[in-house]
Amino acid sequence: MKFDTATFGMVAGVVSLVAFIPYIISIIRGKTKPNRASWWIWTIVGFMLASSYSASGAKDTMWVALSYLIGPLLTALLAIKYGEGGWTRFDRACIACAAMSAILWFVFDSPLLALLINLIIDGAGALPTIKKTYTEPENEDRLSWALFFAGNTLNLFAVNPWTFAIAIYPLYLFIGCGIITAQVFFRRRGQKSAPPDE
Repeated sequence: MKFDTATFGMVAGVVSLVAFIPYIISIIRGKTKPNRASWWIWTIVGFMLASSYSASGAKDTMWVALSYLIGPLLTALLAIKYGEGGWTRFDRACIACAAMSAILWFVFDSPLLALLINLIIDGAGALPTIKKTYTEPENEDRLSWALFFAGNTLNLFAVNPWTFAIAIYPLYLFIGCGIITAQVFFRRRGQKSAPPDE
């Protein structure tokens, strides 16, 4: 079977969306406690990212962008009941900046500008989860993050053409997800192997 960029993109999108299934099950069972602020920011920004990324010319890599709109919305809704953390001034600023990016997109007719602004916001929204996976890696689902990372890795093979506007979003997802996934796996392992008096 020949794999082209379109096939890689579709497989990456399916893997990324499927990754939310064990994550959602883990949330409902009380094993995973999603950060409310992160997931609501990712949902709102995910809408802006998918829209601006598509307008920037993305095609084969859009499947992951769509999965990161649908999955975070479901997770954010569950986080209302099962999650942790409240809304800080910083969180509200992230949402305001996402709205501002839509205005700037309209004023300057630049989807790439909106994409870049929302990548920065998305990264800021990820900080609470990055911090949580560093201090409490046991509260995140390993299978889900492994699948997220696999989907984002596959999505790199769907980038076509390799221009800044098309490659920046998949590269951002690969690096950001890689940091969280590494902490979920290796911080937990490090904690388990640490001596009792540490």
